[in-house]
Amino acid sequence: MDTKFSSAIHVLILISEAEYPMTSEMIAASVGTNASYIRKVTGLLKKKGIIESRKGVGGFQLTVSPEKLSLYKIYQAVSETDEVHVFDLHQNPNDRCVVGRHIKPVLTDVFRDIEEKAEKELRDTTLADCVDRMREQIESDHL
Repeated sequence: MDTKFSSAIHVLILISEAEYPMTSEMIAASVGTNASYIRKVTGLLKKKGIIESRKGVGGFQLTVSPEKLSLYKIYQAVSETDEVHVFDLHQNPNDRCVVGRHIKPVLTDVFRDIEEKAEKELRDTTLADCVDRMREQIESDHL
């Protein structure tokens, strides 16, 4: 996966914490990218009903409270898949080698186990958890 997931979390924290409507340009400045990329990410989030555009004033708002918005739902929105996928297998191991012959089933099982654990963590972690961690980080920076 590319950086859409981390960018989406960044975008959603900004939207949830903003005191005023945030436009694509304002969000892009914080994320460190361009507004067209932010419109792509927000388009995916809108498509899944996580955010909506504010009528008349510009900007976005959450349609789900941060406490009820899991990172898994955000992941699904921007990856456009229901399965957490972190690892890929190399394609051409040598079957004449004992390791090459057995590596795919071994790593397939190991990677599946890790991805299942990652999915559980994503389901158990909310946007509010990320906001709380952000606030802790900001507070520790001020000390």
